[in-house]
This record gives sequence, C-alpha cells and structure tokens, in this order.
Amino acid sequence: MTTKPKARKFRIRRNAPAPDAAAPEADAARPEASPDADQQEQATQGQSGQVSSARETATSQDIDEIRKEGLTGRQLRMARRMAQKHGLAPVSDFDAVRLLRQKGIDPFQRINILEVVAGEDAAKPETRPDTAQKRVQLPQTIPADQQTLPSTDLSPSEQRAAEIMGIQRDIAKRRRRKLLLLLSRLTAFVFLPTLIAGYYYYAVATPMYATKSEFLILTADGSGGSAPAGLFSGTSFATGQDSIATQSYLQSKDAMLRLDRELGFRAHFSQEHIDPIQRLDPDASNEEAYKLYKKYIKLGYDPTEGVIKMELSTADPEVSALFSQRLIEYAEENVDQLSSEKRTDAVETANRGLEDAKAQRRAAQERLVQLQEGTILDPEGEIAGIRQLVSTVELQLQEKQLALDIQLNNARPNQAKVDALTSEIEVLSAELSKQKARLNQATEGESSLASQTSDIQMAQQDLATADIILQSALESKRLSEIEANKQVRYLTVSVRPVASQDPSYPRAFENTILAFLIFAGIYLMISLTASILKEQVSS
Repeated sequence: MTTKPKARKFRIRRNAPAPDAAAPEADAARPEASPDADQQEQATQGQSGQVSSARETATSQDIDEIRKEGLTGRQLRMARRMAQKHGLAPVSDFDAVRLLRQKGIDPFQRINILEVVAGEDAAKPETRPDTAQKRVQLPQTIPADQQTLPSTDLSPSEQRAAEIMGIQRDIAKRRRRKLLLLLSRLTAFVFLPTLIAGYYYYAVATPMYATKSEFLILTADGSGGSAPAGLFSGTSFATGQDSIATQSYLQSKDAMLRLDRELGFRAHFSQEHIDPIQRLDPDASNEEAYKLYKKYIKLGYDPTEGVIKMELSTADPEVSALFSQRLIEYAEENVDQLSSEKRTDAVETANRGLEDAKAQRRAAQERLVQLQEGTILDPEGEIAGIRQLVSTVELQLQEKQLALDIQLNNARPNQAKVDALTSEIEVLSAELSKQKARLNQATEGESSLASQTSDIQMAQQDLATADIILQSALESKRLSEIEANKQVRYLTVSVRPVASQDPSYPRAFENTILAFLIFAGIYLMISLTASILKEQVSS
C-alpha cells in the first residue's frame, strides 16, 4: 500500500524537468526556452573553449558567492523551477538563483514558492508555464480519452520490496497462528484447570479449623546414676526415643480407631455439609479413614528442643480442640506404659531378692535355735567352766604332787601322809581326765562340746551372713525404687489446644498458585518431551 502511490507520483512527474544540476545542456537545448543573448554567448563560448570575457568572469564570481551561501538542494531545485516558470534558461541551479535575483525575484520567498507549487499542480504535462491556464477550484470530471491510472508495471526495487513485504506478512501471519495455538493449548491445559482449582478453593471447599498444640516428655530429676547417664539426663536426648515412640503411636491406626470409638472421628468427616472431595464415605474402610486421619493430623518432632508439635484440622473448631485434648491423653497413657514395664521389672526383682534374704535369715535363725535347744544353752560358757575346772584340778594336782615329792625326799617319810597324798593325786588325775573327756569326747547320742560349739558358731555365722544379705536386699530395694522413680516419664503440655475462630484451610490463594505451577510444569514437561521426540523422529 505504500509503494504504489510513490510509483504513481514518479510516473506522473517523469516528464518534468530534472531538478539536479547534471542536465544543463538539456535545459539549454529546449525549444520553449528563450535565453538572452548574453546567456547564449556564454554557452557558445563554454562549448567552443574560448577565453571568458569580463562579463563571464563577473557571472562566475556571482555564482561562487551564491555557492558560498550554503543553499540546500531543495532550495536550489525550487529556484530552478521558479526560473523555468518565469521563462529563464539557467545552465545550473546556482545560475537560476543568479538570474532570478537579477530580475528582482527572491527565489526563497514563501509567496513565490507557493506560486511555483500551485502552478505545477494546475499545469498539464504538455503545457508550458507561460501558457498555463487559470486554475479552476471546483471539482472537474476526468476526460474519458486520457489514462489517469498508474501503471501496473513495477520497478525491480519495488518488486523486491513487495516480495519482502509479502514474506514479512506471511511470517507475521504464521507467528500469530502459532501464538493462537499456544494460547489455546495453555488455556486448555493450564489456565482452565487452574481456574477450576481456584473455583474449588474459593467457592466449594469446606473451611477447616486447625488447632495447634505442643507438648514434651520429661524425666524425673535425680543426681544419682552413672556418669554417661548423668550427661544426658537433663537434655532432650534422654527422652528422644520416648518422644519418637509417642509420635508414632499418635500417627498409628490404633490411635485413629480409639478416637473413632470414643469421639466418632469417621462420623464427623462423613457429614453432609462437607464438600465431596474432603468428605468421608460412611461405608469407607479403615484404610481410607486412616488416610484422611494422616491428612488432617500433622505431627512433628524437634530433636534439638524435644518438643512434639501437633496440628489437627476439622470442620468444627470445638471438635478440633476436643480431638486434640483426647490425643494428648492418649500420649500420656502411652508414655506411662513405655516406662511402667521397666520400673515394674526393677522393683519386682528387688522385692524377690529381699524375700529370699528374709527366708535365708529365718532359716539360719531357726537352725541356731534348734542347736541351742538340743544342747547346752551356752556351749562356750560350759567349755569355759570346764576349762576353769580343769585348770583348778591341774593346780591342785600339781600341789599334791609337790607335797608327795617333799615327803618322799625325807629319810623317813610319813607313810600315812604319803598314802593320802597318793590317793589325792589319783583322784585329781581321774577328775582331770574326766573333764578333758567332756571337751573332746562325744557322749551317747550327743556330740562333743567342741562339735556343738562349732555347729553353733557356724549357725551364728550363717545368721550374720543372712543379716548382711537382708540388709543388702533392703538397700537394693530402696535403690530400685529410686531408679524406678527416675525412669518415670512426664508428658508436659507447653501449648494447650484452643479452638480457632477463623478457618485455617484451605489456603485459596496459595493453593491456586501451587496448582498453576503444577499444571504449568506438567505442560512444560510434556511439550519438551514431544518436541524432543519429534526432533529425533524427523532427524
């Protein structure tokens, strides 16, 4: 649309005189022009190579001065047309300016320029400026015998420009078509699913109220125990296993079934006002209910602080707080069960050791009593008395033996005294042998005093040993009870569950953006895969 008017303008004006300064000879040779005698003389001299006169020299100086004015090409062309309009025949554009100024016409005055333009528009191609008719301002009809339409022939440059323009239009058309196809695919696979997801989150999804709570498991304070146990007794690592076990229990199916039996977990999520996507079928299996349970009950354990964080979401804020409180009670029971078996085993072992020690002491006491009842009450005292009696008899025997020796050393001993002393010595010797026999020899049906004393002493030692064992058992029981108290786990609730006033889920904006990213990622992966496969197949 831009090239044809230009071509038309060019063809209409191709018979007009050329504006450049390269055709002075053609302008001078036109029959319509009536040059002055001086100008014809200058042209003849320029062609014949004669020596220029003073007048020619002045003309050249005027032209040089005009050239120094720095006129533009448009001004020079306008001056040449104006000179032709006034019937002058300049040899150059600068000569046209000179000739016009000689006639007292300013070629660059706005009124003169408008007259030139108006004269060109009103003149016909075959008319001369001096024979131009008066311009008619009313609309005129087009003569039927004249061809006023532009030619259909194009120059090579215009044809090349038209072809380039056609190629550009074709490329733009294909780009628009591909862009429309891309937009249609994005709308079908990304925008429309995102719009559906946003509509669900904003208008259809049932609001869920979340109740948050935090609790931790602590041990009883105590200074006893070994060094490695004391290092971790005050840290969260001491109850790490119990915390993990409690978290696992709260997320188990057993906790879900117990909550359903006591508070009706399945019945709450099977209500009619809950949207179909989040609603639980009343006839759903335990596995489906357990999936919903894991979806709405979120538990997290922080090992650095030892805190278990729980978030429970339901369609009713009061029900959510009630469910959270009941799960915390389940956790307390589970913590007690985890440590009760260990505490019970330790205390029972200590109690059994104490009972055995008591039985052993009782048996040792009974044996000692039996030995004391079957023999002399105090064998050691009896042996001490016998030993004292033996010592007395031996002393008396020694005295009598000395008295006998004294009598026998006389020249004429007293026979009566000698016989008496001899009789006493025999009696004392017999008594001494008897007392010694009581210590070492057993009587009929009885053991000796030494054996009896040994048995009683052994029974007494057994009794003392039983006393020591009993005392150790009592101490062990006391320590076991202390250690059992140290093993007690306490569940402390740091953040109690409180019913929420505003719904926490669904997060419509975040979920809609997430859905858009997911659909866009899926579309991008599929399109890239299809492009790669197409390239591989085509190659």
